[in-house]
Amino acid sequence: MIRRRHLLTAVAVSPLAAPHLANAQAARTVKVGSLRLIHSMTPHFYQRFAPAGLTIEIITFDSPTDGKNAVVTRSVEVGGFGIAAATLGAAAGEPIVVIGAFCNKGMGVVAKTGSGIRDIAGLRGKRVGIWPGSTQEVFALERLRETGMSVRDITAVRVPFGEMHAMLSRGDIDAYVGAEPGPGLSISSGVGELVEYPYGTPMGGLNMILGTSEGLIAQDPALLRTMLTIHRRASEFMMANKAEVADATVRILGAPRAAVDQALGANNVEYTWKLDDTVLRQSRIYAEQMLSLRQIRALPNFDKFLNPRFSNEVATS
Repeated sequence: MIRRRHLLTAVAVSPLAAPHLANAQAARTVKVGSLRLIHSMTPHFYQRFAPAGLTIEIITFDSPTDGKNAVVTRSVEVGGFGIAAATLGAAAGEPIVVIGAFCNKGMGVVAKTGSGIRDIAGLRGKRVGIWPGSTQEVFALERLRETGMSVRDITAVRVPFGEMHAMLSRGDIDAYVGAEPGPGLSISSGVGELVEYPYGTPMGGLNMILGTSEGLIAQDPALLRTMLTIHRRASEFMMANKAEVADATVRILGAPRAAVDQALGANNVEYTWKLDDTVLRQSRIYAEQMLSLRQIRALPNFDKFLNPRFSNEVATS
């Protein structure tokens, strides 16, 4: 569900903050999909790196699936959302294409303080909040498997990311596998304790990607090259200026400052852009994991689904 639009105007950006980019489109508005998460903040920094005449309109979604659907229907030109949603779409034959990395990590397995849950094995028999179809779900199921368990060994409770902290606080669930700023909020408030950041599997910290549609690649590759250049500059700026990222997250998302500081201070958010060999390999492993879990019926056509062309061009420009 779309929750809001956030329009950033090019005229408010100084020439020094918005250098000229080759092949940029003049007097044009580009719609960019974003999620209401710390690790989806990158589009909010796009405008300062956009060329003159290019206006970025941010459309915020509450679920990765909604973000992916907006790209598929071309309601937005590009969008950042979870690799799970992208893989589900591609495996179903939707014209979704990954053209860049977006953000790694941003996840956390959190238990209620005093629950006695110290590791994944401690989740046995407990009520665990999980959002079905999310990247976090795949990581959770893999960590259960590695521990000799399955989803049948827990009571999985369907909980949206934004409600996980409140449900943990009320005692409606014993633990959750969430997305920042949820884990940061639970830990910083004392309501929850970190069980683990689940990055020890072959999928690493893979989380969000930058996606677009097959049609736009064919129609306007110059625009996509420009957008990935902007995305690169914004991502690199954010990794070097986390205090400014924290300020923007609190201001735009209304997230508690302590939760944001916890997530960024723990290095649990990594803003990325390059679709390199590591991301390509982890994306394939991720899809194979989804297939083994019967979340998809067949692997996507990786030659179409994963397109490093623009990332490679931007890396050498």
